[in-house]
Amino acid sequence: MTTETKTGKPRRKRRTFTKEFKEGAVKLVLDEGRTPSQVARDLDLTSSALAKWVAREKADRGKGRPGLLTTAEREEIAKLRKENRELRMERDILKKAAAFFAKEST
Repeated sequence: MTTETKTGKPRRKRRTFTKEFKEGAVKLVLDEGRTPSQVARDLDLTSSALAKWVAREKADRGKGRPGLLTTAEREEIAKLRKENRELRMERDILKKAAAFFAKEST
């Protein structure tokens, strides 16, 4: 059974693309001057997906809109969030252990 959009069209199955494919599509837009809509049509992509890839590459090149994070910054934030999550878990475990041993010693 296919899920339909509000317009009645069947939804497209979610696809994944390699880094090389994304780089090639972005290169067609930024370096070869083709329009994003034309590239999206030619490569059978959604224009919104291609627009995200182009915006990220512009940010990485230092030409994106202000406030847009570069790939390196996004990776660093993800790493820091993971580390923060792990540290919070360790802290909570130590709190429970301290409470347990304090209760046992009284």
